[in-house]
Amino acid sequence: MSLGGAVLIVLTFVICECAEKPHIIFIVADDLGWNDVGFRNPQMITPNLDRLAKAGVVLNSSYVQPMCSPSRSCFMSGYFPYHTGLQDSGIPVDAARFLPANLTTIPQRLKQLGYDAHMVGKWHLGFCNWKYTPTERGFDTYLGYYSGDEEYFTHMSQDRGGDVGLDFHFNKTVYGNANGTYSANVFTDRAVEIIENHDNSKPLYLYLPFQSVHIPLEVPSKYENLYKNIENLNRRVYCGMASSLDEAVGNITKALEDKGLMDNLLLVFTTDNGGPTFVAANNLPLRGAKNTLWEGGTKGTAFIYSKTLLKKTGYLNTGMMHAVDWYPTLVELAGGENTDPKMDGVSQYDMLINGGSTKRNEFVYNIYDEREAAAIRYGDLKLMQGNPGDHNGWAPLPHLGIDEGVSQADNQTFPPFMLYNITSDPTEHFDLSAKYPELVDMMKKRLENWKKTHVPSQDGSPVPNANPKYFGGAWSPGWC
Repeated sequence: MSLGGAVLIVLTFVICECAEKPHIIFIVADDLGWNDVGFRNPQMITPNLDRLAKAGVVLNSSYVQPMCSPSRSCFMSGYFPYHTGLQDSGIPVDAARFLPANLTTIPQRLKQLGYDAHMVGKWHLGFCNWKYTPTERGFDTYLGYYSGDEEYFTHMSQDRGGDVGLDFHFNKTVYGNANGTYSANVFTDRAVEIIENHDNSKPLYLYLPFQSVHIPLEVPSKYENLYKNIENLNRRVYCGMASSLDEAVGNITKALEDKGLMDNLLLVFTTDNGGPTFVAANNLPLRGAKNTLWEGGTKGTAFIYSKTLLKKTGYLNTGMMHAVDWYPTLVELAGGENTDPKMDGVSQYDMLINGGSTKRNEFVYNIYDEREAAAIRYGDLKLMQGNPGDHNGWAPLPHLGIDEGVSQADNQTFPPFMLYNITSDPTEHFDLSAKYPELVDMMKKRLENWKKTHVPSQDGSPVPNANPKYFGGAWSPGWC
């Protein structure tokens, strides 16, 4: 055999091996409540999400963090936020906080396995230095915004002092071409463009963290008008935002079908935290809201879909899973191995793909640094220390032109520790701490053991040099 023939065989093998790796589409909704999808709540008009969820696997025990940046750090690193210094809150636009640069991100790892990696949407993992931004963290291309929230049409973001700047970038260039266009449409168009231009012989990793349905409550009127039966204005707009997101997912899946990528693809859909019931979201029947340690703040709406990869479909998966598990799961799906022994995530490949049992029996909801509060799960049991947060009731669905309020739970004081059996009491009505002090002691010891590896929270103080006036009116790196 000639040398040229041997090279051709090797190249053909490499190409075929890469082509067999599944494409991965990872979609994140922002602030979507447990009860804000049609497959749980008939009030919601989300036909595309419903179709994918019902034909795939609904994940009924998929946990996330109580807020944006901490969850995104889990997706990106496989580490609990109290191990990365991002445990306390979302990253303010003017704070020098970031996902630590020594961590290998999931796109970096997938690129080592032959993937093209693209990102469209909300980053919210730090941008004070270029090295913390998406194209320096493994993505081939990036279109989106760095901060936690901004206007949907103007793409302007405001800091804690009232300074306003444009927060939209294409790769490393400030991008002003989208002014006046709703972000869900901008992101959909870019995602479709990536899909249409993709080389099908290579596996694709497309990370799509949408802005929807985070505040501010803004949506084109045609989506709001889908909910004329809802008198509460905030709820009506919020539901319209969810339907806009649903349409975006439908357009993206159609592009995947047209391109021929859907036949060997895993689609992941998850929210980043529970819904903010104090804005317009709903988490019924779960207790609590975004930025609380209750299930309503931490149990995320999620599902997976694939035409070919899942051995079992059309069911409700109740296996315990945490946001940190997506990293090693996707690496195994891509044919790789987890080479980081310190990673908190465990691969749930067998559970998700084969319908097997969960590989997880415990996790940390969060261990705060700025206040004495924490929560952990061990088997059926959940221990909470300190104040779970500011919205502690079971928020009803708004029907009227005025808010009906939340339950009296917001006015109560909590004991130092609370204990719940989440399997028998998923809505957290019955605190068992007084009845089973021995179980509380056991769980407190487990919590103390988790705390031994805690790292201090990163400084979230405002940095004056971040001001957009120093960067031509845009939020841009270069101030830390």
